[in-house]
Amino acid sequence: MTTKIPMVTLNNGVEMPQEGFGVFQISDLATCKQAVKDALEVGYRSIDTAQAYYNEEAVGEAIKESSVAREDIFLTTKVWIDDYGYEKTKKSIEVSLQKLQTDYIDLVLLHQPFSDYYGAYHALEDLYEEKKIRAIGVSNWSATKLVDLAEFNRIAPAIDQLETNVFCQQQAIKPYLDQYKTQIEAWGPLAQGANNIFENSVLTEIGKNHDKTAAQVALRYLTQNGVVIIPKSTHKKRMQQNLDIWDFTLNDAELEQIQQLDTGHSLTLDHDAPETVKFFANYSKNNAPK
Repeated sequence: MTTKIPMVTLNNGVEMPQEGFGVFQISDLATCKQAVKDALEVGYRSIDTAQAYYNEEAVGEAIKESSVAREDIFLTTKVWIDDYGYEKTKKSIEVSLQKLQTDYIDLVLLHQPFSDYYGAYHALEDLYEEKKIRAIGVSNWSATKLVDLAEFNRIAPAIDQLETNVFCQQQAIKPYLDQYKTQIEAWGPLAQGANNIFENSVLTEIGKNHDKTAAQVALRYLTQNGVVIIPKSTHKKRMQQNLDIWDFTLNDAELEQIQQLDTGHSLTLDHDAPETVKFFANYSKNNAPK
């Protein structure tokens, strides 16, 4: 029996599954292709990739070979900073369309808030109006940059994909997301295993109340707070476990306990730090997608 995943409505009226499947760091194309096929088979209907993941081809092949119709899949990709700038971004989307073997993409995000993101965003706006993209948004945008982009462009971002997990709950940016009806989407919803999340005593004890794992409790906490999640796994059993979170509800006391786990800061990178800008500039020079 396929799990029924709730939908969220974006600020342009497009509906998106609240849980999807991410393919970050699945660089081996055969592994990625099989993982996406398995994810679709167990019930996922949203797939999140990126130009910088180097696996758009595998995602496209998996979707093409799947028995699930393309129109029933919500497909996301992201533009890497090396392809920012109006013309370069438009060309990069054409390449992504070819690799993904589709004539439209449901959601395209700007992957990092650096370089010529204004030119890149203008390209996404035009491609959206040309109906090659159903929704546009950003990833790793702080509140300041989100307001900047929303106020000085035609279309407010539909999504801000942020590092969001029980240890980094992104409370400070939520009022600004609400202002533009920008949906928060979590990358690393399981904190990429940090802080011993799978053995965390608070999550484990709450899980016992519902016959769920710490990971399932962590994911359910996010979804009950309105977050879209895209957990990743190459193991079919774990994919199913990550999907089996919609048959229980955390009570107010449990929600409060988990809220106390929030550190208020990133577990990985501060995207507002000058050192982070330099890091991505050097990364782009040395690892730009071809």
